Amino acid sequence: MDSLDPHWRIREAVVGDAGSISSLICGLSEKHITGTLPVEGKRALLLSMSPGAIKEYLQSGYSYHVFEADGRLVGVVGVRDNNHLYHLFVADGYQRKGVASRLWKVAKSACVEQTGSGVFTVNSSMNAVGLYKKFGFVAVSEQVEKSGVVFVPMELTVTTRQ
Repeated sequence: MDSLDPHWRIREAVVGDAGSISSLICGLSEKHITGTLPVEGKRALLLSMSPGAIKEYLQSGYSYHVFEADGRLVGVVGVRDNNHLYHLFVADGYQRKGVASRLWKVAKSACVEQTGSGVFTVNSSMNAVGLYKKFGFVAVSEQVEKSGVVFVPMELTVTTRQ
């Protein structure tokens, strides 16, 4: 964590965080992702981020961590099956401050600890490809469209020491 700011922390998410997680990621998705999507894509994406969906993910074993600043949830990372980066969102005012990197580092370490494996996938939104490349992910195909949502499938293999 940032030793300069004792008011920042990362913790495991709990079911009670579902509403706050949904609010953060839906708001950011509407601002940064859904504008170019067809209606069915926007609907499908936002439905997958609803409070009920997030609660279901948490209850079914997805691993989520949240980043809090001054007691407010400003970032979230979610991983499915300890190998698929499902959600990684950071509030606008906290972007480019290392929050996403810190969240990914915690999530990645937890997954490797659970499985001993270091192979990860992500379906990156078009505007996040650069970030995932910085994390070491590489595109495994051209962009894909599924249910109106456009993404780039990416993969990362890490050693257990990373």
